[in-house]
Amino acid sequence: MASIDEKPNAVYEKGEQPIVKHADRALELIGSERVVLTDEDSKRIRRKTDKVILAILVWVYFLQILDKSVLGYGATYGLQTDTGLVGNQYSLVGSIAPIAQLAWQPFSSFLIVKVPHRILMPSLCLGWGIAQTLLAACHNFNSLMAARFFLGLFEAGCLPLFSIITSQWYRRAEQPLRIAAWYGTNGVATIVASALSYGLAHIKSEVLRPWQTIFLFVGLVTVISAPFVYWKLDNDIPSARFLTEQEKAQAIERLRANQTGTGNRDFKIKHVVEAALEPKTYLWLGMSMLLNVGASVTNTFGPLILNGLGFDKYTTSLLNMPFGAIQVLVILLASYLAQKAHIKGAILAAFILPVVAGLAILYALPRTHSVQGPLIVGYYLLAFLFGGNPLIVTWIVGNTAGTTKKSVIMSLYNAASSAGNIVGPLLFNKRDAPAYHPGLRGCLGIFAALVAVVLIQWANLVVLNKMQERKRVRNGKQAKMVDHSMQDRYQSVEDENVEEQEQNRLGDNAFLDLTDRENDEFVYIY
Repeated sequence: MASIDEKPNAVYEKGEQPIVKHADRALELIGSERVVLTDEDSKRIRRKTDKVILAILVWVYFLQILDKSVLGYGATYGLQTDTGLVGNQYSLVGSIAPIAQLAWQPFSSFLIVKVPHRILMPSLCLGWGIAQTLLAACHNFNSLMAARFFLGLFEAGCLPLFSIITSQWYRRAEQPLRIAAWYGTNGVATIVASALSYGLAHIKSEVLRPWQTIFLFVGLVTVISAPFVYWKLDNDIPSARFLTEQEKAQAIERLRANQTGTGNRDFKIKHVVEAALEPKTYLWLGMSMLLNVGASVTNTFGPLILNGLGFDKYTTSLLNMPFGAIQVLVILLASYLAQKAHIKGAILAAFILPVVAGLAILYALPRTHSVQGPLIVGYYLLAFLFGGNPLIVTWIVGNTAGTTKKSVIMSLYNAASSAGNIVGPLLFNKRDAPAYHPGLRGCLGIFAALVAVVLIQWANLVVLNKMQERKRVRNGKQAKMVDHSMQDRYQSVEDENVEEQEQNRLGDNAFLDLTDRENDEFVYIY
């Protein structure tokens, strides 16, 4: 990628360009003039990108969630008894994968920048697929811990990588629904895991226990998917095999208003320092950790909670399918509302309230057959928390520029998510079954804190935009900028008036891999 001699403050006067030492493929494609691009061209390129890039993201993320979530079904079908787990050992088996993710995040942020995506994604997919397959061969606590550790290690780069890929192929207005599409497979995986567990558990075998059959099947599906991912995935827009040379230039041009670039292979320490010194970084981390405490509860203990309502193991599997369907609907609805309303903070806070209500129902009601209906409703309300992660990811990706900075923050986000996944299962102890009152009480406090953090970050972004306006004025530019990246319709040059054309000439810094703080033309979104 380009190596650029930048001014210390990274602000350039109108018409002034930094010196590019080595030819950047993206800059070569678009040249010095703005590429002609209509809204129809933008939609055509977006459709082609959806068919290749988004399809791969959806499938691989689905596999990652499927492999991670079947642990709860393994417990339903005798995993704990067959492997001799006692006390908190099942909780530790649930926590070791996110512990591995947490430990591996510094390496993930570096690999996402330095290793081409076409190499990195299938490698991760193959690694966690093998680990999942080997879970079927585990026979005690130690072997389960080892297999789940490597499962978490290879999954560590998944969410940060997918977020970076989405930001490098789509406009900011398009990102919420695309992130929802691949993150929404959380719900699809829950449905499929429920159906698979129900079906595979009925297979009679003298060699394999039902939980072994489940682990073996989903692991092998992941393993055979890795070569397909390598065959179809492209590293970036300049190397895209499904676009013509003209379409590549147009695909880059349509991302200009994002002000976040199209990717860079240089790992920049100054980006790391900037991310470490910003309060908004730690607010993102707080949101991620708090939200994922609850998410881990449903993944690891969801089937056990349902089982504690008095249902047999087969009915428990089937009852988790509507939970998965609600997840999908919630994720799509939350992302759609955030895209249309352009107020992600308010939507996120609103979707936390049903989760609090669900936890309160599960905490307050006794585990008796007379209240099974309300208890199931309370459990299903927990699905609303899955609308939170894609909104937070969209919020981060849309408010962070610079390839290294974005990679570091998304890796930190995933680390905080892992920390939440570690804490979540530990809140629930086997001795508290079937009500799990202490764990539910802890989750109630956690989600109340989450609402507060969301509101603080919202206010922080408002302040940052005011600071950007003052910076633009000092540099001789207009204080207010029209953020075309958040418009549903692509604004072509022919559609603009004279004032807008003058504004859009400011976009010359868009592909220079500047951070949001370095680029005074960057506009933060709420």
